[in-house]
Amino acid sequence: MEIIFGTPPDLDGWMELVDKVKEDFPGLETEEALEAHQKTVQEFMKCRSAICAIEDGRVVGALLFSREENTLCFLAVDPSFRRQHIAAGMASFMLPLMDSERDITVTTYREGDPAGASARAFYKSLGFTEGRLTEEFGSPVQEFVLKRDKMI
Repeated sequence: MEIIFGTPPDLDGWMELVDKVKEDFPGLETEEALEAHQKTVQEFMKCRSAICAIEDGRVVGALLFSREENTLCFLAVDPSFRRQHIAAGMASFMLPLMDSERDITVTTYREGDPAGASARAFYKSLGFTEGRLTEEFGSPVQEFVLKRDKMI
């Protein structure tokens, strides 16, 4: 398993992964939304803010982050590669690239939504704590915050 900055040659594999997991992400329901996500990934790749986990030449994990917002924007792992610490490895790769003076945020499903149980447990295992309730892409979500005095 190799964790690297995503580059344009990784884009097709990235989008193949996104196609496998799109039901898990509000805002990726339509072809237009997927095209917008692809454009976003391309922009993040230019800024070295896209991380891929590669296994046998295949993208099996993907993470987008914003240095400006100190936010983990998108995190997905191929269902057949889950429970192999790929997400934790990508998060560990990202952490030193973020502003160490500011907390890191991510949003995920709210408590009680079965679709978010594993994501919520994962973020808590990294030291994120529950924050404010909000909404993204018309879906109720909750912000999680990693206080910079806590580390993975």
